[in-house]
Amino acid sequence: MADFPFTRADLEKLAQWDTPTICNGLELIVPERRAIGFTVEPMAVADEKLPPIVGLARTGTLRAKEPPRGRVAERAAWYEYVAAGDLPTIALLQDLDDRPGYGAFWGEVNSTIHKALGVLGCVTNGSFRDLDALAPGFQIIGGRVGPSHAHVHLVDFGGPVNIFGMQAGHDDVIHADRHGAVVIPAAAVTQLPAAIDLVSRREKVILDVCRTADFSPAKLREALRRSGEIH
Repeated sequence: MADFPFTRADLEKLAQWDTPTICNGLELIVPERRAIGFTVEPMAVADEKLPPIVGLARTGTLRAKEPPRGRVAERAAWYEYVAAGDLPTIALLQDLDDRPGYGAFWGEVNSTIHKALGVLGCVTNGSFRDLDALAPGFQIIGGRVGPSHAHVHLVDFGGPVNIFGMQAGHDDVIHADRHGAVVIPAAAVTQLPAAIDLVSRREKVILDVCRTADFSPAKLREALRRSGEIH
């Protein structure tokens, strides 16, 4: 098993913040990643009321538009691969079809199987279905909702994927919610709470001034100066 510079408790702590807040913290810790490492397209969410999910990436690719023409990954092997161990996992499935989402891998059956395996949810550019029958608590953040699974089949798993601009690999830490998803560098996991606190305190200076009865552009200018012009 790989050694990580964080614990399950460290990952669970990050679930108290939404993904935009995580991105804010990362801008301080790893500014060189300010414009990379996150999804850049609108996404559909199975349940907007669920809290953010944070876990280790389990990556795979699929196709659905046509029957398999070559190698197909064994479904049972994929299930063994994604199963959570000491740390929670999140499935990242890239749909390789020229029209991603033609057929849905995710629905009642796969959400139930993956939840039983300890997977927190999935992030995919593909589609999902069975909205009223998905496993309770299993989050799906996908490209679209669709009715059929068509010829959906796994192509491969364990390699790098690109989900709407977010490039990720096996064991990357993923934070995801209704806004999308972001990769958290392993070394940044334990640094994020302090960074988020700093960003929040800087933002509070601006927000408090904007909410006063005697707000003015001059007071805003001063607040921006004191906050370090965070945005």
